[in-house]
Amino acid sequence: MAIGDAAYIKKINRSLILSKIIEQGMISRADLSKVTKLTRATISVQAADLLEEELIVESQQEHTNVGRKPIMLSINRKAGFALGIDLDYRQISFTLSDLLGAPVSSDHIEINTSDYEEIVKILIRQIKLYEDRCSQSRFGMVGIVIGVHGIVKNDELINFVPQFKWKDKDLKSDLEKEINSVIHIENNANLCAFSERVFKHHHSNNLVSISMYSGIGLGILINGEPLKGYHGYAGELGHMIVVPDGKPCNCGNLGCWELYASEDRFYKQAAEELKISDVTYQDIQKRLASKDPMITDQLSELIKYLAIGLNNVMNLLNPETLVLNSELLKLLPDAENKIKSNLTSSVSHYKELLISDIGKQACVMGACALAIKSFMDIPNLRLQIDGQ
Repeated sequence: MAIGDAAYIKKINRSLILSKIIEQGMISRADLSKVTKLTRATISVQAADLLEEELIVESQQEHTNVGRKPIMLSINRKAGFALGIDLDYRQISFTLSDLLGAPVSSDHIEINTSDYEEIVKILIRQIKLYEDRCSQSRFGMVGIVIGVHGIVKNDELINFVPQFKWKDKDLKSDLEKEINSVIHIENNANLCAFSERVFKHHHSNNLVSISMYSGIGLGILINGEPLKGYHGYAGELGHMIVVPDGKPCNCGNLGCWELYASEDRFYKQAAEELKISDVTYQDIQKRLASKDPMITDQLSELIKYLAIGLNNVMNLLNPETLVLNSELLKLLPDAENKIKSNLTSSVSHYKELLISDIGKQACVMGACALAIKSFMDIPNLRLQIDGQ
């Protein structure tokens, strides 16, 4: 066997072993051999290397049987940290996680500018603070992933961000001039879909996550892999036209889906109807509790247009799992069934439709998970939300 082949096989075995340790939480060498189908000698050599790197740790499991307590292997979760960033309109969210995706700290910075240079300065300043916090750990900051609410090309260049009106920005390179950690740029909806698969729907190979906040974005997993298209533009169905000659959109078209079914549009329309400057989540919650007819009618209209788009998505992709990421829909009693009642086509098929439990954290959690996956160099990552 060629040396290169041996190194490649060792790398594959390492990836498999790491993925199973993460999946099991704690596992003995003997059980690791069983689940991976690798020899005990291979497990022993790989475990020794990983222990020397301080990527895993050993502990003894408590048991009541007579004999030696089994020595268990687990990930050294504080050996390094991942930083996920959700770069949204009006707010940048930061979440630092350990190597098992559990949040260590989170920060939110309100922004009242769309100026690219100013936002880059904010990102650099905050990232450096996080790098300093992680510097004492074994691996420090293992990676940074930034979710952008716009079109991100396969080479990680930002093509267009409608809310900021950014065009052709190389955010990755501009940050790398000042930041030492590995940086990746990804579409926020893709990160939301990845988060749902990694943390919740481990066995769903055909999953669509629909984010409904400042616009509408689709993250699509087909056969467990992200569907990005030729340039990386796949999933921009928020700009699918659902009302010909409808409302004007920042993208240049009329009647785009996100103008009728996104939370941002809902809040703006509610403020206009109520003749006030701003409407909050809490305002909607109170008005729904009092059965305000204007709000209930407006939500019914949102669901109608949401269903129009969902029919198109289902006919196009035939997903196993449809996840709707919306805090607004969580307020509506029996929202899932109300949406399903609008999906009346006999040719539109899916297995399950549900509202995300992860919610607004999906983007940053997916970003942290992607950074961990890249650092660990493993093909399949399955993490648990602490406490679940």
